[in-house]
Amino acid sequence: MAHSEAEVLSGLAEIVNEETGLATEAVEPSKSFTDDLDIDSISMMTIVVNAEKKFGVKIPDDDVKDLVTVQDAVDYIVKAQDA
Repeated sequence: MAHSEAEVLSGLAEIVNEETGLATEAVEPSKSFTDDLDIDSISMMTIVVNAEKKFGVKIPDDDVKDLVTVQDAVDYIVKAQDA
């Protein structure tokens, strides 16, 4: 079953919280993973792996570099669910 955009955002916020300790409320669609949320490449890869498991999608390493903002990741996951 496909997750809605709101469900993906909420789930992604939980994953970021588990990995970084950031409050889930801080994970907003407009936030940049690196500039605003201070997530490094190692933490980002952990977040990606956990998102793949949680949402049942595949995010190739080559695509991770394009996930600059939280909204980029949400859009990617929502689209990947339909693929």
